[in-house]
Amino acid sequence: MAEIPSVIPTEVDPAAHAGDRIGVRPPRTRAWRDGKVEAEGFPVAEISDYLGKPDHVVWLDLCGPDHEGLRRVADELGLDPVAVEDAVSRHERTKLDRYGDYAFLNVYSAECSAEGDLVLHEVSAFVTGRALVTVRQDTGFDVDALIRRWDDTPAIERPELTAHGVPYLLYNLLDMVVDAQLDAVEMLDAEADELGDLVFDDTYPVREVQRRSFNLRRNLASLRRVALPMRELVNTLLRRDLAIVETPLVPYYQDVYDHAMRVAEFTDGLRDMVGNLLDTRIALQGNRLNEVMKKVTSWAAIIAVPTAVTGFYGQNVPYPGYDSHWGFVVSTAIMIICSVGLYVVFKRRDWL
Repeated sequence: MAEIPSVIPTEVDPAAHAGDRIGVRPPRTRAWRDGKVEAEGFPVAEISDYLGKPDHVVWLDLCGPDHEGLRRVADELGLDPVAVEDAVSRHERTKLDRYGDYAFLNVYSAECSAEGDLVLHEVSAFVTGRALVTVRQDTGFDVDALIRRWDDTPAIERPELTAHGVPYLLYNLLDMVVDAQLDAVEMLDAEADELGDLVFDDTYPVREVQRRSFNLRRNLASLRRVALPMRELVNTLLRRDLAIVETPLVPYYQDVYDHAMRVAEFTDGLRDMVGNLLDTRIALQGNRLNEVMKKVTSWAAIIAVPTAVTGFYGQNVPYPGYDSHWGFVVSTAIMIICSVGLYVVFKRRDWL
């Protein structure tokens, strides 16, 4: 297929079709026939016309639609109001629901920002026999990359894939989402390695370690919450009784499932690693505190010797050498010898 130009041919022209102004971006439409693109950028109202033609598959993408805008699409495709409500609601959990002859799913693509924060992009999809409707809550999910994935599998080269219509389109969507989650967890793993180096650094920047460890645990918890259910979601799609995934596509969905399992195992292992890092940080802080206390105690013991000697010779009663010069010399020698002796002993024991 031809490379997608700089203009966006899949977008519906809002000037020509004012009624299709749904969401924060114009809807994007495309129709395939036998794995080949037949039309794109057509009005939403024409979706039913293409679905009325045999061997046609339709894709519709909406970005940030409100309830009223999505309801118009629901009326066009006969979607359940409950599923529509889930699609426009934010922060729905990762799930797959079955509604008669179609399914609704909600997933999250993930990425790490330049500041190291995890950013999640919510994507919902209605999966019917010959139509795929994707609903994005924001523009963060790269739908152009998804289109490129579809276009990189020409029907003439891989007819056994492209001929399967909606299940093939859905496979690319899920594969892209899981790959993004895997990239995100690998970046979090790199952050954990850097944090481990800081924990054992001689300078030990306490505030930086505390800040980065808190951010890492928060990001990991957020990713784990949306990534773990992906295993169940893909496994449900593979069930034969649902008849969503056709047999030739099973190995491809199995590959997505394996990647989802890898993300889940990666997050579990990383969570344990972060927990061990925090335990190590606490133990090292305790060891550093003990070192400080040993040094303070050692210096206090050294200072106590001259204090004791001067206190003894400071009594208001006669003592040996009270009225002679040698008494001062002896007391000074005792303070110096004892202090130096204690310093040497503590230094040899690595207390100072």
